[in-house]
Amino acid sequence: MNPINWFEIPVNDIEAAKTFYQNVFEIEMQVTEMGPSLMAWFPGGPGEPGATGTLIKSEGYVPSHEGTVVYFSVESIENKLTLIEANGGSVLVPKMSIGEFGFIAQFQDNQGNRVALHSTQ
Repeated sequence: MNPINWFEIPVNDIEAAKTFYQNVFEIEMQVTEMGPSLMAWFPGGPGEPGATGTLIKSEGYVPSHEGTVVYFSVESIENKLTLIEANGGSVLVPKMSIGEFGFIAQFQDNQGNRVALHSTQ
């Protein structure tokens, strides 16, 4: 069993971040208030494959290039990098081979986080 089941990406502007990720990954996200936190939820849930998580605006959560990097599985890194740049993000590491494990790329989202992509082709 994969032990990873949840992640949180810090944001300063929940609506701008939600719009960025919805446009890049072509998904719908809902904002929920949980105590003092605002969270925009990525699709997924119990019993579904892979991990899921949220964008989170809360005290102590600061967007950063440092620390853990979340990798999103995608079919086409090139297409996502185009959408990232069109929506206010920037490419940090262009698509590169990781041998038999496929390809990766890293980008900065519109909040200042280092995030990454992975594909098998």
